[in-house]
Order: sequence, then C-alpha cells, then structure tokens
Amino acid sequence: MPTFAKQSQKESDRLSAINTIDSEIDTLNQLKISLNSDCLTQALDLMQNATKNSGRIIITGMGKSGHIGRKIAASLASTGSPSFFVHPAEASHGDLGMITENDIVVAISNSGESKELIDILNYCKRFGITIISITKNPESSLGKAGNVVLTLPNNGEACPLGLAPTSSTTATLVLGDILTVGLIERNGFSKEDFNDRHPGGKLGSILKRVSDLMHTGAEMPILEEHSNMQAVLLEMTSKRLGCVGFINQLGELTGILTDGDLRRCLSANILNSKAIDLMTKNPKTISPDAMTAEALKLMHDKKITNLFVIENKKPVGVIHIHDLLNNGVA
Repeated sequence: MPTFAKQSQKESDRLSAINTIDSEIDTLNQLKISLNSDCLTQALDLMQNATKNSGRIIITGMGKSGHIGRKIAASLASTGSPSFFVHPAEASHGDLGMITENDIVVAISNSGESKELIDILNYCKRFGITIISITKNPESSLGKAGNVVLTLPNNGEACPLGLAPTSSTTATLVLGDILTVGLIERNGFSKEDFNDRHPGGKLGSILKRVSDLMHTGAEMPILEEHSNMQAVLLEMTSKRLGCVGFINQLGELTGILTDGDLRRCLSANILNSKAIDLMTKNPKTISPDAMTAEALKLMHDKKITNLFVIENKKPVGVIHIHDLLNNGVA
C-alpha cells in the first residue's frame, strides 16, 4: 500500500475516533443536564433501604444492557451493597426464585421495550418488589412499570448507522457509577471495607496493612542504644534487613542505623564508637494499621528503604521496601 494511502487511512481512523469520543461526550453532557435529582435521590433511598433490610440489588437487562448491568452489579457488590445480575431469559426458567420480596430490581433497557424483561416485571408487580427502571423512554413498558425511572439521554448513538449501542451504553455505565458512588458515600464505605472485599490481585496488595508484611519478633534487628559497633555489625549482618533500630531503657525507639550510614561513617575508629553516637535519631516510622501503599509512599518521598513499625513509641516490627515490591505494592 502506498505511503499516502496509509496516511489517508490513519487520518480517517483518527477522525472516526474523535467523532466517536465527541458523540459520547455529548451524550454524557446531556445526561448531566437532564439528570433528575428527585428521581436519583429516591432511587438511592430505595437501594440503601433494601440493603439495610437484608435485601439485595438485582440488576437485569438484555443484550448490551445486560453486559453493562453485570458491571454495575459487580461494582455495587464490591463496594458494600449486596448485588448480583439476573439474566432475563434465565429468570423465565427458574431464576425468578433468586429474587425475594426484600430485594429491589434495577431493570435496564435503552428502548424500554425488551420483551425478555416482561416476566421479571410481572413477577415484581405480583410480589410487590420495587423496580427502578433505566431507559431513554419513560413512556415505554419498562418506564411505566418502574417505581422510579432514571432516564437516559435520547440523542442517538455514536455508531454511524445509529444502530449499535455505543453512546447509550456509555451513559448507562456512567449512571451505574453514579448510583455506586452515591451508595459508597451514603454508607461511609472505607478503604478498610474495600480491602476486605479485594484480598487478591494488585488491589489486594496495595490495600494490605503494614502489619501483614512486617518482620516481627526475632526477625527484628533491635539493640539497646548504647550497644557497641561490633554488636551492631553482627545484628545487621544476621538479620539481613540492612538496618538496626535502637531502643532506650523504656523500650522506645530512639534511632536507626543503616548499612548506608555505616559506609558513610566508616573509619579505623568505628569499632570504638557506640550506636548512640552514629545512629539517626527520631527516624521515620509508621503504624501497623497503615496501608502498605502509605509505607511505600513514605519510603519513596524520604528516599529510605526501611521503616520501623511503632505502637506507643515502641517498635513492633520493621518493613523493607523489598517486602512491598515483592508483594506487588508499587
């Protein structure tokens, strides 16, 4: 293919990408303008009350709406609001039994006329289960069935044919994020709560506490602050963490000496010195309850590789930067 043809195709692809982005941004701006705060607050009230009363948030939708619905359900469940996705077709073949009277159903359909949702809507009406409808057409079957309707923008799709769900699914995804963030804020969901639900992967590593990775007990390089340098060298060598911490008579941490410090003050008279003469006093420390990400940031900002872990001024552990990096905290 000639060079000019390749350049022409690249420019065409770039313009298509920009048009798609602009179209979806326009849809989100329309969502921002048209969002009904009364309906939003009512929807959040219903979802919050359901989960506080042992109910779950059931998300349902067909096709692309279903794919977005699965993501919304996963986001809600991972942030403290029990939720799962029910496929409309499977619901008609027994999965309706998964929905209880304490639950609330969030049904998604861009047109509001998905025939596959009929059985779920009828079931909810029969048993008095609250429905939150997400659709671009409040006058549709789904819109009329909902106790609350959250309306999507009706300004077309990014698809050049105007057919493939593109802008509409983006708006639905963002509306799901709005509901998720709203419940996070209402429920006071914390980093610690998030950590409990994300023990695996990189998130789990970042959200671990310092106490999960620190060296304790006999692994801690600790000496009394008046120890001689021969004892310091032996302690640093045997514990292999590149540092030694020093305590006073009350057991409180008063200083630290690293292998880098030793190299900088190396002299023929070093063995005649005491730890208290060479140590860095009032070193940086961290709490055992701190997140490992906080420990990494502190080490990075202060250009250090070790932190002693302190409770009531006394060392309960030590953490090395390699402990963090080897566990995926980066």
